[in-house]
Amino acid sequence: MKFDKSSLLLYAVTDRHWLCGRRLIDDVREALEGGVTFVQLREKDDMALPHDEFLQEAKEIQSLCKEYHVPFVLDDDVALALECGADGVHVGQHDLEAGSVRKMLGPDKILGVSAQTVEEALLAEREGADYLGVGAVFPTGSKDDADDISHETLRSICEAVSIPVIAIGGITRDNVSELSGSGICGIAVISAIFAKPDRKQAAADLLARTKSALRMD
Repeated sequence: MKFDKSSLLLYAVTDRHWLCGRRLIDDVREALEGGVTFVQLREKDDMALPHDEFLQEAKEIQSLCKEYHVPFVLDDDVALALECGADGVHVGQHDLEAGSVRKMLGPDKILGVSAQTVEEALLAEREGADYLGVGAVFPTGSKDDADDISHETLRSICEAVSIPVIAIGGITRDNVSELSGSGICGIAVISAIFAKPDRKQAAADLLARTKSALRMD
């Protein structure tokens, strides 16, 4: 699936930690109904599914995202992304380097790369990244290895690259307005949607507040 920066407005990253007996695909459906514009399937090591189960789940969520015309990528796992027909993959600085991933994916898949410095951002852009995820812009408990970056650094990265930038890390309905003027085209969240009892309403509220913060009313 081709995408433009508008599809990065509200980027949802899954986490089965909050399922409490529900199915992940149902939580993703609720988030899509609330207005999520991009979905990343992320499998944490401590809750990993067997390969066949994860592949089946990925295929089901990919199909669901197609219904909503929303891009779907996997976190880190390039081989599984290709196997399930995902639209692409997102990799961090400690995963495969972006140039190698681009060669594995080919030219038509979406490649997202995490960055925390201008240097990392420029390198990722040169190596074929379609967008950057920059953070953590606020303190977060979702990723143990996430270091905070200043909003000044976020702004500098946005100014340095020509590809879209989304902010990630600790973003909530109450602090998203603080990202106004940074140059981002959207936000990525985990708990701000999937930890809420009503994921559809959480997504809808966050979408409205993000549009306001980015002056897209």
